[in-house]
Amino acid sequence: MRVRVATTALGITAALLALPACSPDTTGPKHQPSSRTGKPTEAAQEPAALSSAALESLLLDESDLGSGYLPKPERPAQHDDVTVIGCPALSELGGDAATGGTLAFPHKAEVDFTYGGSSSEISEELYSDSTKKLSDGVGRIFDAIAGCPAYQVVSGGTPVDVSSQKLPAPTVGGDERWSLLLTFIAGGRSTVVKQTAIRDGNLLLVVSGSPALVDRHLDKALAKATATS
Repeated sequence: MRVRVATTALGITAALLALPACSPDTTGPKHQPSSRTGKPTEAAQEPAALSSAALESLLLDESDLGSGYLPKPERPAQHDDVTVIGCPALSELGGDAATGGTLAFPHKAEVDFTYGGSSSEISEELYSDSTKKLSDGVGRIFDAIAGCPAYQVVSGGTPVDVSSQKLPAPTVGGDERWSLLLTFIAGGRSTVVKQTAIRDGNLLLVVSGSPALVDRHLDKALAKATATS
């Protein structure tokens, strides 16, 4: 069965639930918290959050990416109960948090692309809220996942084995940065996904997907998203 690439920022565990079944592996040394640089600033008057329509206009499109990229249909929402096994920190966030419920930001836009007719994918997500809400919400999930080198997520009876690896934060700009490498094992097949988040003021950019594609387009995505900020 096909392994779906995880491309959700706030509901990062929810995206794992579309994967086929596999056996758990909760062994391995503990990791340090995820790579995060900077800290939210306490501005006296913070700019208003950008609307979802404004965020949509800042997303990369096919002309930005180049030839070979095709947009994917919108991802269906996940509604199954979620159980996290082998990662107490992530489990403590609760089912709503694991599926992007209580930590979802009201202003958001996203786009997904496939590349070259292959299984390679890239996703871009933009969110806007107060700097504190963005920093706290994303930081909690990235730190929880990075602190568990191996765990399992179960939804609707479907278990997924996940391993995480903290990566150095990128040096492309922004006020705070996080980066993870996630490996999903299902049905004897594995998929590797890189996920990098950058907060620039009250704007949050998340680029996820095949590691080579994330590295190729991260700078371009940040430049377009922050061009008018």
